[in-house]
Amino acid sequence: MKKHFITAILMTVVTTILLGLVYPLVVTGIAQVLFPSKANGQLIFKDGGAIGSRIIGQPFTGEAYFHSRPSAAGNGYDAANSGGSNLSPTSRKLIEQIGARVAAEKSAAGLVPVDLVTASGSGLDPHITPPAAEFQVKRVAQARGMKEADLRLLVQKHTEGRQFGVLGEARVNVLELNLELDRMVPVR
Repeated sequence: MKKHFITAILMTVVTTILLGLVYPLVVTGIAQVLFPSKANGQLIFKDGGAIGSRIIGQPFTGEAYFHSRPSAAGNGYDAANSGGSNLSPTSRKLIEQIGARVAAEKSAAGLVPVDLVTASGSGLDPHITPPAAEFQVKRVAQARGMKEADLRLLVQKHTEGRQFGVLGEARVNVLELNLELDRMVPVR
């Protein structure tokens, strides 16, 4: 019995060192060498400081910016509270939230794209669909004093296609789009 007990303790120590220390360090090292940007959160820097991540959404307000999807994560885009609202499609509260969002976006002509009024499953989605970006072009162009055609070209430049040509849908990264927009035509 004593021999089995010692064997069990030694096996626990060895597997803890191998799987709890060596393996994570090796994987982290390989990731840092092969994919440094992705391993470090795909951070976006401006003026020497990190201002966001390419893979985590941020709220944008004001007429001069493209708006992101609404977020149900904590107080909005809170990575510590990632998650959807868990409200069912028949929930009165969800219907009221979406109705208020549609009313807020109705100042523009046309149907409001669904991703501008509904939160993503994680609440941290950094992308909107190309139709959602197109829906906002007129408002942003007017606020910045730009031609709509120039702004459409910028949106097109920031439109990413399907991953590997088949996975997902076309999408626009809102943070990257707004940053380039600020570089081109600063907010007045």
